[in-house]
Amino acid sequence: MAKTALGCEPSVGSLVPTKKREYRVTNRIQEGKRPIYAIVFNFVDARYYSVFATVGGNRVSPLSPNVFFLGLLSQFFVWVHQITIYQCLDGGVAAVLQAYVDEDVSVQKEESFYTLSWACNLDGTPFLVAGGINGIIRVIDCGSEKIHRSFVGHGDSINEIRTQALKPSLVISASKDESIRLWNVHTGICVLIFAGAGGHRNEVLSVDFHPSDIYRIASCGMDNTVKIWSMKEIWPHVEKSFTWTDLPSKFPTKYVQFPVFLAQVHSNYVDCNRWLGDFVISKSVDNEIILWEPKIKDQSPGEGTVDILQKYPVPECDIWFIKFSCDFHYNAAAIGNREGKIFVWELQSSPPVLIARLSHIHCKSPIRQTAMSFDGRYR
Repeated sequence: MAKTALGCEPSVGSLVPTKKREYRVTNRIQEGKRPIYAIVFNFVDARYYSVFATVGGNRVSPLSPNVFFLGLLSQFFVWVHQITIYQCLDGGVAAVLQAYVDEDVSVQKEESFYTLSWACNLDGTPFLVAGGINGIIRVIDCGSEKIHRSFVGHGDSINEIRTQALKPSLVISASKDESIRLWNVHTGICVLIFAGAGGHRNEVLSVDFHPSDIYRIASCGMDNTVKIWSMKEIWPHVEKSFTWTDLPSKFPTKYVQFPVFLAQVHSNYVDCNRWLGDFVISKSVDNEIILWEPKIKDQSPGEGTVDILQKYPVPECDIWFIKFSCDFHYNAAAIGNREGKIFVWELQSSPPVLIARLSHIHCKSPIRQTAMSFDGRYR
């Protein structure tokens, strides 16, 4: 377990907004009466930077001409486990491009999608990868408007899915079953499983690929820890997954049992972590986001020190499963709270600078997740 280094106190941001950028509400979209759990902009294809998608809980809904149903129906009203794709247009308009309903409506009325991520095939075909309470990951081909693959392997719900920006055919999933899995959406293979003796001891709530070190990921969860894992020694095995021609089930999936770094920066559940270069940004239920530096001892895997650099206060953010989002270049981070407010922090400044505090008269419920567009123009 890494120890917190003694030295300078972390820099703490002020809650007085600088108003470096002005934001205004341009649209309000109601998707039934059930919660929306995740929203994400497309970062993997420059043609679709203005496109975003949402997923959420199931709800009873009439059929719509905008919905592509992936199965058979016998009634006009169905349980909708819906994934919706929008495009931001000029003037603040958000147009519905596509919507998908989970194919197995007859037996999966309890399905709720918690997370989704954009990915693509080797030929550039855009994919949406979504998962939720049933532990099944759906890979949707947005070009053909059909299910491309379904990944079965996790033993419990999927809490987060992220895409490798350098190889966007690779996605990683964090699950309630205490494991993390690396998938290849091109070949349908479960490449690696991060679990075992040195793995998480409770739900894994968040996971992220390093932006430039293709071998490294960070994960966190309900065991109050953040773990950093390396794929460097087994990367040839990952590359092998791209050329595999046999059945996906015959691929020799490997286990990674030990992280290269383990830190307990927070005293409670850690529900979101992201890389900021070689630094890590993470949050718990203690009303703040923390920026810290993991100092890994190469000769002693799992050991090292933590240097806490900055803290970004977020009032009334003391309930779990509230995640922050960043633009592609990590210039800013946006996070909601349980009172329906959004705080936008500048990440490339010290001390931390609060860009804006956003609120709306019709938004009083907890904001579980935000999304920022590629350039930070839309939130």
